[in-house]
Amino acid sequence: MRFLFKTALLLGILALLAAAGYAAWYVGTPMPMQKVPAEFEIPPGSGFRTATARIEAAGIRVGRREFELLARWYGRAKDIKAGSYEISAPLTPLAMLDKLTSGDVTQGEVKFIEGWNIRQVRAALNASVDLKHETAQLSDAELLQRVGAKESHPEGLFFPDTYLFSKGASDLAVLKRAYAAMQRHLAQEWEARDAQAAPWESPYEALIMASVVEKETGRPAERDRIAGVLVNRLRIGMLLQADPTVIYGLGASFDGNLRKIHLQTDGPYNTYTRSGLPPTPIAMPGLASIRAALKPAKTDALYYVSRGDGTSEFSRSLEEHNRAVRKYQLNASRK
Repeated sequence: MRFLFKTALLLGILALLAAAGYAAWYVGTPMPMQKVPAEFEIPPGSGFRTATARIEAAGIRVGRREFELLARWYGRAKDIKAGSYEISAPLTPLAMLDKLTSGDVTQGEVKFIEGWNIRQVRAALNASVDLKHETAQLSDAELLQRVGAKESHPEGLFFPDTYLFSKGASDLAVLKRAYAAMQRHLAQEWEARDAQAAPWESPYEALIMASVVEKETGRPAERDRIAGVLVNRLRIGMLLQADPTVIYGLGASFDGNLRKIHLQTDGPYNTYTRSGLPPTPIAMPGLASIRAALKPAKTDALYYVSRGDGTSEFSRSLEEHNRAVRKYQLNASRK
């Protein structure tokens, strides 16, 4: 009996040593991969076994039973983060566990550019191969309802920025973030506005003006001055006469050449025929244009014309303006 007991004890010790050796080998040995890189996605709400099945389906021999025991040993079996993962080189099981529980997911990005209109925003979303497309078939009205917007027109409501997301995320989630960002920035700048210089009755009116400023100049240093001129025009009942509003009203029919007939044809966005602001924003304004609309420069200018180098010539009278037009545009067109 004593011999049998010693034998069993020895076998038990040997088994423990073998298990410990295997565990040490397993934890420290990179897992074989059928291809490099390997990509897999863990859907939201997935359990640990679903996650390991996704990993093995991607060609990574993780060892389901051993990997689960490892996760439970460290108390991290319930900490797996959903998202898209890319494995660019073989990892040890412990390194893989760290990656999955830290949420080290691969990210996609989509850029919304200052001055874009809603058609361009939606086209950028639709073109992204990393997004799940839930908005492609939605009308503008349905889109606004899904993002929780109170406005009735989508133009200008989404803040231009670079948005990072886990691959496979919904394009609707990106739009919700962009809408919330615009509301946040607009509210902050509205609180800091120059109420005497900016005659707007609501943040939405300021957003409209900011969109016009955005399209009227690409020079940051000129934005508040452009805003000052446009405010001056509104205060004396002068027409805004802003070409970008007319171009926006023409929509997809605009061929890049703004003609006299366009300026003379009445429409809701024609600020040559209608007084006041256009009915909605005409583009996505950036933060600098929003600030310019809410803190316009104090100026006595009523006119401006492009010099052809990205800057503008400002004038106080129509006579000065006509001279500037002849100098910078008519003469340039004859060369």
